[in-house]
Amino acid sequence: MGYQALYRVWRPQLLKDVVGQEHITKTLQNALLQEKLSHAYLFSGPRGTGKTSAAKIIAKAINCERAPVAEPCNECSACLGITSGAIVDVMEIDAASNNGVDEIRDIRDKVKFAPSEVRFKVYIIDEVHMLSTGAFNALLKTLEEPPGHVLFILATTEPHKIPLTIISRCQRFDFKRISNQAIVARIKHILDHDHIEAEEDALSMVARAAEGGMRDALSLLDQAISFAEESLTLEDVLAVTGAVSQRALSEIVSSVKDGDTINVLNTLNQLLQDGKDPLRLIEDLIYYFRDMLLYKNAPQAEDLLERAKVDEDFLRVVEHLDPNWLYATIESLNASQQEMKWSAHPKIFLELALLKLVNQRVSNSDMTANSAVSSTEVDQLKEKVFSLEKKIQGLQSGAIQSSQGTHTPAQPQQRRAKKVTAQTRVSTAQVKETLKQADKQHLQAATSRWGDVMERIKTQSVPAHAWLSDSKPVASSSTTVVLAFQNEMHRDMMDTKFRVILEGILQETLSGQSNFVTLLQQQWEKVKEEFVSEQKGTTKDEKDDLVDEAVKLVGEELIELIDG
Repeated sequence: MGYQALYRVWRPQLLKDVVGQEHITKTLQNALLQEKLSHAYLFSGPRGTGKTSAAKIIAKAINCERAPVAEPCNECSACLGITSGAIVDVMEIDAASNNGVDEIRDIRDKVKFAPSEVRFKVYIIDEVHMLSTGAFNALLKTLEEPPGHVLFILATTEPHKIPLTIISRCQRFDFKRISNQAIVARIKHILDHDHIEAEEDALSMVARAAEGGMRDALSLLDQAISFAEESLTLEDVLAVTGAVSQRALSEIVSSVKDGDTINVLNTLNQLLQDGKDPLRLIEDLIYYFRDMLLYKNAPQAEDLLERAKVDEDFLRVVEHLDPNWLYATIESLNASQQEMKWSAHPKIFLELALLKLVNQRVSNSDMTANSAVSSTEVDQLKEKVFSLEKKIQGLQSGAIQSSQGTHTPAQPQQRRAKKVTAQTRVSTAQVKETLKQADKQHLQAATSRWGDVMERIKTQSVPAHAWLSDSKPVASSSTTVVLAFQNEMHRDMMDTKFRVILEGILQETLSGQSNFVTLLQQQWEKVKEEFVSEQKGTTKDEKDDLVDEAVKLVGEELIELIDG
């Protein structure tokens, strides 16, 4: 075959060509020049970041006919022989397929013999974490005290699987993921050399899809070039990688923001019909929301964005998004992603995840609108109160002039203050009926499970959770829970709009206590006092029964007996 893959053609032949690992290559160049190389190295890091390439470059540099040098000349017989694999003194071993004790013992037996073609024997063991326990034990002694003409270089993507006794005998270098900017720069160099035209967005997408690996980036670039017609475009890269364009991600986010369920589902369906993987799509969405949150908090940190490019569409979408909503959205999508990984139908979970986001957005908008309406009503009421106060002051002045010291105008206010609504009378009667059957055990049961009730109602309805948040159980019978609220509006909303939801959750969470009665905290204090008084009766002999009833209701530790 005449053609070679790009990652093979452009495999680094010099340490300076190992992109993104300057913290390692600089150290190794100095060690080569000063001839202070260790007898064993451990190269760890993600795939495609240059571990085995750096190992082969070191093998060439120490055996180069011009040594000591910081870089191999790649021209002498030793360098050319090692590059082609013709020199047997430099061995590259795949531990995934040669992981037994016998293979390592064979290396241990051959180590003692001097090299035949070059100055140093070099053993490069790739994916060394795949060795068996017996193989590691066979390697230990040799790795600690090898002959002076032997160099071991171990490479792995999972260093945590290597015994500490092996790691402690090596000089360790951790290769890091290559930045998108470094990958794009390397790709541009390759395309310029081969006279291939490409869009900037296409190269950026290749770098993002490679996830920090140069080998993956060159493999994807190879596929995209083969797929493209004349020049490499973003659409070509999207078709090859299965990634989602920023335009499509912006369309989904805009539709979620606007509560446009139809457009969300249509866009999602079109992407899946185009062959996009649901798991890859939700990952792109998570990263896109992450980028928006990052830009929202630090607009100057554009270099840290993973999936997004700051353009007009991006700015238009991110401008109207609340950071708190972005936090909640990322958490929600992350939970859905975990469910999708173990599901046979990931598409359904992806649809549910997006519908959940739309519904949450609509609910939040409704709450905001309700708040705005409430604020308007409050302003109107303030104006009316101010007007009434002025009229009352005028009436009071006239009354004082006509009859000295008469307080007639105050009487309507007193009557109005004493007025009790029908709803309050009904709630009070229901609470008293519940208190007749209530006891401490049922109240403790309801209180201990109240956290579960709040969590469940939050998953079903965020507004219901908000309205219920300032209440607490104050009494309970075997069938009914009494809830005391701090705010009258919260009490009214739970009593009417969200009653069915809460009753269903109480049925699931509390055994049998599926009903609830609501009243304000100040009303509860009054009802409790009246109930105790009613239970007291008319004779002193009934005092013990009253005490028993009080202990049954609120517990012995809250009862204090006072004579008199």
